Amino acid sequence: MNPITHAQLDWDEQGRPHSRVFDDVYFSDKSGLEETRYVFLEQNRLQARFAALPAGGRLVIGETGFGTGLNFLCAWQLFDQHAVAGARLHFVSVEKYPLSHADLQRALTLWPELAPFAEQLLAQYIAIHQGFQRLVLDNGRVTLTLLIGDALEQLTQLDAQIDAWFLDGFAPAKNPDMWTAELFAELARLAAPGSTISTFTSTGWVRRLINAAGFKMKRTPGIGHKWEILRGEFLGWPADTCAPPAAKPWFARPPAIEGERHAMVIGGGLAGCTTAASLAARGWQVSLLERHTGLAQEASGNPQGVLYLKLSAHGTALSQLIVAGFGHTRRLLEHLHRGVDWDGCGVLQLAFNAKEAERQAQLADAFAPDLLHLLDRDQAQTRAGVALEQGGLFFPEGGWVHPPALCEWQASQPGITVLAHHDVLDLRNLDGQWQAWDGERLLASAPVVVLAGAADIQRFTDLPLKRIRGQITRLVQTPQSQALATVVCAEGYVAPARLGEHTLGASFDFKNHDLTPTPAEHAGNLAMLREISTDLAHRLGADALAPEQLEGRAAFRCTSPDYLPIVGPLAERIAFDQAYAALRKDARQTPDVACPWLDGLYINSGHGSRGLITAPLCAELLAAWLHNEPLPVPASVADACHPNRFAVRALIRGTGSSQ
Repeated sequence: MNPITHAQLDWDEQGRPHSRVFDDVYFSDKSGLEETRYVFLEQNRLQARFAALPAGGRLVIGETGFGTGLNFLCAWQLFDQHAVAGARLHFVSVEKYPLSHADLQRALTLWPELAPFAEQLLAQYIAIHQGFQRLVLDNGRVTLTLLIGDALEQLTQLDAQIDAWFLDGFAPAKNPDMWTAELFAELARLAAPGSTISTFTSTGWVRRLINAAGFKMKRTPGIGHKWEILRGEFLGWPADTCAPPAAKPWFARPPAIEGERHAMVIGGGLAGCTTAASLAARGWQVSLLERHTGLAQEASGNPQGVLYLKLSAHGTALSQLIVAGFGHTRRLLEHLHRGVDWDGCGVLQLAFNAKEAERQAQLADAFAPDLLHLLDRDQAQTRAGVALEQGGLFFPEGGWVHPPALCEWQASQPGITVLAHHDVLDLRNLDGQWQAWDGERLLASAPVVVLAGAADIQRFTDLPLKRIRGQITRLVQTPQSQALATVVCAEGYVAPARLGEHTLGASFDFKNHDLTPTPAEHAGNLAMLREISTDLAHRLGADALAPEQLEGRAAFRCTSPDYLPIVGPLAERIAFDQAYAALRKDARQTPDVACPWLDGLYINSGHGSRGLITAPLCAELLAAWLHNEPLPVPASVADACHPNRFAVRALIRGTGSSQ
C-alpha cells in the first residue's frame, strides 16, 4: 500500500489553485463555474434528467478527478433546483491527490453562490483517507463516494451503474495516466445503458480511444478559450472486444425489491440502528424490533467505545473496510454532542513488545501521517498527559464514542418506528411478506427483513457466528486522572473520563456465557491498566480498589471465523449447494446458474469489537444492495463480507452444508 498525499498547491494573485505535481490549473482562468455548467451539466442534459426523476428515483454521476469539488457542487445545486423531494443524487469521484480541508475551504471561497452546498461538504470533509470514502449529505438526499487513489486501481474495484460521466482531471498532456484505453474500458464497464459522457478536451486520440471503448463521441462547440469539447453516449460494449467478466453468481446482486418500501430490522444495537437509518434515508418505512426495553442494551450499551483502527500494512479486505468505515463513522459523529456523546481526543496504541513495535513501523510506512504516525516515549507521554513506559502509534482523528447516543440518534430518523419488547423467535415467509413471530404472537411483517441481532440470528440461519464475552470496568475520575488526554491502548484500553467516569477494558472470554460481571475480570482489567500506565493506575488509586466492589458491565461481541462482518443478502442453503455442486470438484468453476436467494432476507452482523467502525458503513452497503446503488466499498471487500462466502468455502472443501 502507498500512503496518499494531499495535493500540493500554489495560489495565484486571484486566489486560484494550481497543481505543482501536474503544473496545471484546476479550472479555467476565465470562468470555471460557467465552464463546468456548460461542459458537464449541459452536455449531459442533467437539468432535464433531474427534473424527470420520480420520487424514489436517482441519478448516478461518475467523475474522474474530484479536484476542488466544483463539478460536484454545481451538479448538486442543479439537482437541488430541479429534482423532486424524494429523488436522490449519487456522485462517485476518483481523486489521487485530495485537497486538504484548509485548501478545499480556501478554493471554494471563490464561488459564493455555492456556499450553502460548500458548507455542507466542508462539514463532512473529515477523515478522508485512501480507498473508498462515503459522505452522506443533505439528510441522505445526496451521497458522495470519493475513491482516493489511482483512478484505474480504484475504478476496477467499483461496483456501480453510472448514468453520466464527467471526464475531468488535468489536461492529457499534463496527466496522460488519466487518459488511457484501460481507464476508458472501466468507464464502459460501469456505464448504465444510455449513459452519457462529456469532457473539456477535444484531442483526437482521446476521442478515438473513448469511441473504441463503446462510446459514440462527437465534437461540439466549446466555451471560453476552448474551441471544441467532446460529448457522447454509451452504445454498448464493443463486439470485437472481450466483455468484462461478470460477477460470480453467488456475489451478484439479487433482483431489485419492487413495490412497498417497508423493512423490519431485528436488533436495536449499532448494526440495527444504523441499518434502519440508512434505509429510512432512502424513503423506507422501517420497523426496528428490539427484545429489550430500549435500544443499545447489549454490546452497544457500553458507556465508551473506542474508535480504534487495527490495520494491516498489506491492504487486506478487513483493513480496507476499517479505513473506509472509520471515515464514515467519524463523519457521522459530527451530528452528535462532542464531549458527552463522543470526543475526538485521539487514540494511542502502545508498542508494548517488539512484535507490536515492528507492526507499527510497517503501518507508519503504509499510511499517511494524518491517519496514523509514530510517537516516541516522550512524545507519547506529552500527548497522553500521563507517564508511559513506551511510545506507540497515534491516531489523531480517533477517540471514544458513547454508543447508545449514536444508536438513539440513528433510530430517531424520520420513517423509523422502534418496537421494544419484541423478541423475534420465528420468521416465516407468506405471499412475499416476512412475518416475525413470538410464539403465537405476530409482531410485524414486511417484504424485507434485516437480521442485525448479533449471534441471536442463529435462530434463523446456520451462519457461523460466535460469542465473545467482554467485561468493562467503570472507574471514578480523580483530580489526578483528569490529566489523561487521549485513549491509550495496549492489550486493553482506558479512555478519558465521560461524565466523571473512565471506562477500562475489555476482557475476552470465549467460554463464559454468564453476563454477570465478575471480580476476577475487574482484577484482570486493573492489571491491564497497570500495563498501560502505572502512573495512571496510581492517579486512579487502583491499588486501593477492591475488585468485588467495582462496577462495570459485560456483553457479548459477535464475530465470524474470519473476523470480517457478515453483510448482504441470504441464499437458501440446500438449493445453493445443489446449484453450485460443481465447486466440489473444481473450485475454479463458475456455474452459470442464478443464485437461489431468499427474497428480501438480509443480514448485518458479525462486527466483533469493531462495530463502531464497521457497522454504520455496512448499513450503507446493505442499503446499496437493496437499492442497486453504487457500493460504498470495493467489490473485493463486499465479496469478502458476503454471507455466501461460507457456503462457497464449504463446497470447495467438500463439506456441503456444514460450516
